[in-house]
Amino acid sequence: MSELNHLSADGRAQMVDVSDKDTTVRRAVARAVVRISPQTAQLVADGNAPKGDVVAVARIAGIQAAKRTHELIPLCHQLPLSFVGVEVAIEPAAGTIELTAEARTSAQTGVEMEALTAASVAALTVYDMVKGVERGAVLERVELLEKSGGRSGHWMRSQP
Repeated sequence: MSELNHLSADGRAQMVDVSDKDTTVRRAVARAVVRISPQTAQLVADGNAPKGDVVAVARIAGIQAAKRTHELIPLCHQLPLSFVGVEVAIEPAAGTIELTAEARTSAQTGVEMEALTAASVAALTVYDMVKGVERGAVLERVELLEKSGGRSGHWMRSQP
């Protein structure tokens, strides 16, 4: 692994200078999982949650969050996102809602943080929308699944 480049020579936090990096097409995919009871998961799957369409609201929240990542994470660059999508998979029997976010850009730095932010905020939105029927929802496994583009090329998380 390379050294941490968000630190200056004297140890101060700094934004990384990407001006010498090539502009390339970059893509990242991240996932977050919300664990709830099978009954609550079925409510969400059926579209019968008291606060409304959980899937649609979570999808929009994730997209909005990706677009504002640079405002939330102090040293992130503002990126011209060409695409952000959030897919939702509900497994009622398992009591899980999996939120998978993809972000793409053509820029000098990657979109991992945008994908992770989208997945995280989509999961937080699910929590917010189900907390009235289940306060014990758990957000887990926020993780980067894949990235491509730039100097480091393609990377994919190994399956356990």
